[in-house]
Amino acid sequence: MRLLPALIIIVGLTPCIALSSPQSDGGSSRAEKIADHAAQKFAQADVNHDGKLTLAEAKQGMPRVAAHFDEIDTQHQGYVTLAQIQAYIRDRATTR
Repeated sequence: MRLLPALIIIVGLTPCIALSSPQSDGGSSRAEKIADHAAQKFAQADVNHDGKLTLAEAKQGMPRVAAHFDEIDTQHQGYVTLAQIQAYIRDRATTR
């Protein structure tokens, strides 16, 4: 149960999704739902569809990612990718 709050904070899920049962949709786990939601939010926030979120894009479409942008952008490239966001979520989940 500690894993879920960290993931919710990052991807901005609503509490009702977080409280759903692990198999409520016929087989998908909560982690899969969160990953799917993150991918959807990323796609919406990536306004120029280059596979990268700048800080400005993150502020507009994924504010919780924007709040942790420097931590996620470990290579200090000025953008984050979905893979980096997912890695950050996994790392945060394992440290809690």
